[in-house]
Amino acid sequence: MSWLRNLSKFSSTIKPSQRPNKTDPFFLLPSLTFLSKFSSNPIKEKPSVKPDDYSGLEATKAHEKPRVVVLGSGWAGCRLMKGLDPEIYDIVCVSPRNHMVFTPLLASTCVGTLEFRSVAEPIGRIQPAISREPGSYFFLANCTSIDAHKHMVHCETVTDGEQTIKPWKFSISYDKLVIALGSHPATFGIQGVNEHAIFLREVHHAQEIRRKLLLNLMLSDVPGIPEEEKKRLLHCVVVGGGPTGVEFSGELSDFIMKDVHQRYTHVKDYIRVTLIEANEILSSFDDRLRLYATNQLTKSGVRLVRGIVKDVKAQKIILNDGTEVPYGLLVWSTGVGPSPIIQSLDLPKAPGGRIGVDEWLRVPSVKDVFSIGDCSGFVESTGRPTLPALAQVAERQGKYLANMLNKIGKAGAGHANTAKEIELGDPFVYKHLGSMATIGRYKALVDLRQSKEAKGVAMAGFLSFFIWRSAYITRVISWRNRFYVFINWITTLVFGRDISRL
Repeated sequence: MSWLRNLSKFSSTIKPSQRPNKTDPFFLLPSLTFLSKFSSNPIKEKPSVKPDDYSGLEATKAHEKPRVVVLGSGWAGCRLMKGLDPEIYDIVCVSPRNHMVFTPLLASTCVGTLEFRSVAEPIGRIQPAISREPGSYFFLANCTSIDAHKHMVHCETVTDGEQTIKPWKFSISYDKLVIALGSHPATFGIQGVNEHAIFLREVHHAQEIRRKLLLNLMLSDVPGIPEEEKKRLLHCVVVGGGPTGVEFSGELSDFIMKDVHQRYTHVKDYIRVTLIEANEILSSFDDRLRLYATNQLTKSGVRLVRGIVKDVKAQKIILNDGTEVPYGLLVWSTGVGPSPIIQSLDLPKAPGGRIGVDEWLRVPSVKDVFSIGDCSGFVESTGRPTLPALAQVAERQGKYLANMLNKIGKAGAGHANTAKEIELGDPFVYKHLGSMATIGRYKALVDLRQSKEAKGVAMAGFLSFFIWRSAYITRVISWRNRFYVFINWITTLVFGRDISRL
């Protein structure tokens, strides 16, 4: 490691004027200290340097562009960043993932209909300024707290576990803060869910489901496995009859009928899918569509069970009537709720525990703070109901807020505490465009009514499946991923799904 010692000597000869400014985030990382851990002759750390000395990004000056800090990289945060004008603002994104997940197509990746890269859009492609502008950054980190009075966000870097580098704490001063931290899977306090079930919200969840499914298929084919163990290994249980649970069940039934029956002929009669729902599946859809979905799923071999999960064990779940359901794969999709960080923030709350916002998506009682997406809801004083946790709600809010912030910035009120006299324009109004869901076997549901009680177009079948695919491929953000999705669909149609366990 002589080169490392020479590098240390060389760095000490650099003139102060050549050293990076402390506001540069790359200066915050103790690079030589980190590298010394891998050296046989470690560099001695200066005792006067402490982690608290690295303050992070300091407040912007009057002659600099104002800074918008976006917490989260979901539908709301990414649509906001895409719409922000980098000529007006420096954009800083803080998120534990460096991509956006196109969640409507995530279930298709679990069984190989689509590849994982097809549903992940890098942040740098959504807002190129983050990659090239000197004052814009992406930080792979979690927000730990917010000091709204000091206009500061405290963060901690994300690592891959205890065997990697120690998390690094830093802070970011903001002029405008947008909280778009999404939501958290709802477990209703049921014991064992977090330990044994798999959620379907991130790419790594889909990867885990795919690996678990293929592993169980291969293990069940090993000679000597008891028949009861085969049935358990090949029993896929989905809890939650919303769009995500129904779509995954439909994709799984397609995979079983078209691929498992051909490539795992020895165990094809053992694999089965059970969908457990406390009430009615797809409760927000038209009654005729729900009945159609029920019939189609049943024809595809999906067993529908009405019940409430009471407890989750390592290899079985227990319903409230005492019924025990053994499983090899358990997917949990019972809705969402506020995440722990949202609950811990000292900010006004809306009904249900979300961050409270007014008609312009501002957080009352604090300045320059906005909240959008699943983590936000209207405060009671607005008289507006809490909007559903849907991608189209988050996307619409992100677009609206981006236009409003651009307007504020053009009026010269982008810096902190300067937007008092700015006319914000019309408040945010959400108009529901309808709901869609695929149920397998090239069939889908399309419900274009604005509410469950309203009248409108409601259809099902192959034409709805064509509309579903057409609508979602146009909503994929980049042409690159649209091309990937289209090619994946054609490849699956012609050659079948890829069942490699990578």
